[in-house]
Amino acid sequence: MTLRLKINLIVGALTILFVAAVLALQLRSMRESVHEEVVAANRVATQLLQRNTLLYAAQGTPAMLAYLQGIGRVRSNDIVLYDGQGQVLYRSPASTYKAGRDAPDWFERLIAPAPSVQSIVFPGGKLVTQSNASRAAIDAWDYLLVLGAGAAVLLAVVNALVFWLVGRTVRPFGQIVGALESLEAGRFDAKLPPLPGAEASLIGAAFNRMVGRLRQNIETERRAALAESRLVDNRELTRWIERQLEQERRLIAHELHDELGQSITAMHSMAISIAQRVRGLDVQAEQAARTIADESSRLYEAMHGIIPRLAPLMLDNFGLADALGDLVERTRRSQPGASIELQVGLGDASLAADVALALYRGAQEAVTNALRHGHATHISVSMRREADAALLTVTDNGQGLPAAPAPSGHHGLRWLAERTEGLGGSFRIANRTPQGVELQVRLPLAEAGAT
Repeated sequence: MTLRLKINLIVGALTILFVAAVLALQLRSMRESVHEEVVAANRVATQLLQRNTLLYAAQGTPAMLAYLQGIGRVRSNDIVLYDGQGQVLYRSPASTYKAGRDAPDWFERLIAPAPSVQSIVFPGGKLVTQSNASRAAIDAWDYLLVLGAGAAVLLAVVNALVFWLVGRTVRPFGQIVGALESLEAGRFDAKLPPLPGAEASLIGAAFNRMVGRLRQNIETERRAALAESRLVDNRELTRWIERQLEQERRLIAHELHDELGQSITAMHSMAISIAQRVRGLDVQAEQAARTIADESSRLYEAMHGIIPRLAPLMLDNFGLADALGDLVERTRRSQPGASIELQVGLGDASLAADVALALYRGAQEAVTNALRHGHATHISVSMRREADAALLTVTDNGQGLPAAPAPSGHHGLRWLAERTEGLGGSFRIANRTPQGVELQVRLPLAEAGAT
C-alpha cells in the first residue's frame, strides 16, 4: 500500500471509532431518556387513574366508560377496561403520532424499559394500564438515523479532505522516488528542486548532497583507476626498460670481456715481445714498448672493474653464491680499510634469473651505499633461505640513514624497492641501534619456477 492509502485508512479507522463512540454515548443517553419518560408517564397515569377510577366506578360502568373515552390516549400507556367476566369493555385508541411507523424490534428492545402493568380492581370490573414505549422508541430511532446519516457524511467529507491534503503533502515524495530511480539507472546528474514541506525539503537537500558526493567519489575513483592503470603501464614500461638495459649491459660486458679484453691482452703481449726484442739495441723503443705494456695492463684491470658493474658475468656463469663472493672479494681489494663478512645458506634452492639478479643488485647497492654514504668500517652480508623465500640481509656500522633524505636522492634504493615489489617480494631498510643501517630483501623462491 502507498503511504497516502495507509494514512487514509488510519484516519478513516480513527473517524469510525470516534463516530462509534459518539453513537454509543448517544444511544446510552436515548435509552436513559426513554426509560425516564416511559416510567414517569406510566407512574403518573397510574396515580391519576387510581384516584378517579373508584370515583367513577361507584357511578356505574357507563360513567367509567364516559370518563375513559373523555381521557382518550394517555402518552406512553395502553389502557384496557374489563368487566367482571373479563370481557374487554374499552381499549384506549392507538396513538396518531407517527402512525404506521415503528422502530425495529431489536432497537426497541435495546432502549425501551420492560413493560410495566398496573391493575386497578373495582366492584364489577378491572382497569389495566400498561406502559408503551413504541412512540419514544420511534423518536429515538429517527434521531439515530439522522445522527448516523450526519456521521456518514462527516466521515466521507473528512476522508475526502484528508485524501486531498495527504495527496498534496506526499506529492514531493513522488519526485524523490523518481530521482532515486534515475540514480539507480545510472544518471548521476539527477537533482531535486526545492520541495515544499520541512521533511521533504530536508530529504531533497540530503539527496542533492548525496548525489554531489557520489559524483565526487566516482570522479575520484575514476581518476584513481586511471592513475593506477597508468602506474601499471609505467611499471611495465620500467620493467621492459630494465630488461633491455640488463641485456645491453650484458652485451657490452661480453663485448668488453671477449673482444676488447683479447685485444688488450694481444697489445700487452706484443708490447712485451717488442721490448724483449729491442732490449739492449734501442733503449727508447724498449721503454716505449714497456710503457704500452703497462698501460694495457692498467686498461685491462680497469676494464675488469667495469664489467661486474655492467653485468655480473659471474652470476650468469656460476650462480648467486659465487657472484656474491666475487663482489665481496673485489670490494675488499678496493676498500682495504673495510671489513666485509659473507654468509650464504641457500642450500639446494633454485632461483630464477630475475630473482637472483635482484638479490645481487640489492647486495651491491647496500654495500656501495654503506661505504660511500655511511662510511662504514664493517659490513655483514647474509643470504639464507626462509621457508619458501630467499632473504638477503646487509648490515653495517656506518652513519645511518639521514632523518630527511633529499627528494632526488636514493634512486638506487627506490629502484630496488620497486623491483622487489614487482617480483612479489618485500623490501625494508631502517637504521640500527646504536648505529648503522640494516637492509632486507625477501623474494619468493616460487618465482624460480617461472623461468
